[in-house]
Amino acid sequence: MSPSDKADAQIIDPMLLNALVCPKSRSPLTYDREAQELICKKSKLAYPIREGVPIMLIEEARKLDK
Repeated sequence: MSPSDKADAQIIDPMLLNALVCPKSRSPLTYDREAQELICKKSKLAYPIREGVPIMLIEEARKLDK
């Protein structure tokens, strides 16, 4: 991520993060600010955040290797 991209990275509202859960596992999510993704460790999925909006669709999520 370039320095200008880091400046453009948005911070997700903590209240929103507490309200969101993984649609697959119903587990809590963690926020990866640098990647602009919401991570579900249980499902091993990363949900993208586009223009400040979390995309909570399983088919849009990236599979994690971890």
